[in-house]
Amino acid sequence: MDIKPYKKSFDYSYTFGMFPTVELINSRPGVVIKVLVSSNYRADTSSMDIFELCNKFNIKTEINDKVINRISDKENCFVIGVFAKYQCELKSDESHVVLVNPSNMGNMGTIIRTLTGFGLSNLAVISPGVDIFDPKVIRASMGAIFKINFKYYEDFNQYKENFKNHKIYTFMLDGAISLKEVNHNADEKFSLVFGNEATGLDSSFSKVGISVLIKHTDRIDSLNLTIAAGIAMYHFCS
Repeated sequence: MDIKPYKKSFDYSYTFGMFPTVELINSRPGVVIKVLVSSNYRADTSSMDIFELCNKFNIKTEINDKVINRISDKENCFVIGVFAKYQCELKSDESHVVLVNPSNMGNMGTIIRTLTGFGLSNLAVISPGVDIFDPKVIRASMGAIFKINFKYYEDFNQYKENFKNHKIYTFMLDGAISLKEVNHNADEKFSLVFGNEATGLDSSFSKVGISVLIKHTDRIDSLNLTIAAGIAMYHFCS
């Protein structure tokens, strides 16, 4: 295959670096096409050797400095995973995080890593939104993307129709109740809904489920999306 710098139109993508590549191989070995290795790679005695790991899963390795330098956007990248894009479905018997029109790749990756850390495994993305397979998202997630289910939806109504039994909580600056007032039933399947970084959720979401406000001082106008999402997930998952 002709490996070029990443574009959204590709049917494959990359993991840049040892850690996300190991996460890819351990979590979804079936989608790995091959692993590119720099001639400068040296096995770390504290972790598994990439060649041993690939051999375990019968994954092809290729030492190719030229290709690595062509597609990597950072120096000292010694390992790159090349994998086929894949589809998955959200689980109806589990809770979800919903991102409406996310526009920042780093934020999406950080939220994926955070939800994984709190034991959540399902992410819904309401289009339009950033490309979840972009290497920048994968890097920000530290490979956690390979441990979750995700799916894009044309609009929020399409998502809502698919998960009618989920209790919806929309996070808004003018939410009806404070997060501290939310008494979450441990058996309830919930959807935590967040707007994008610039505009948040529009006013129509105040009529969907329960709108929630995370209170903060008036010294700032709003919390960063990743911080707000992390606080919300901690509340609901602790």
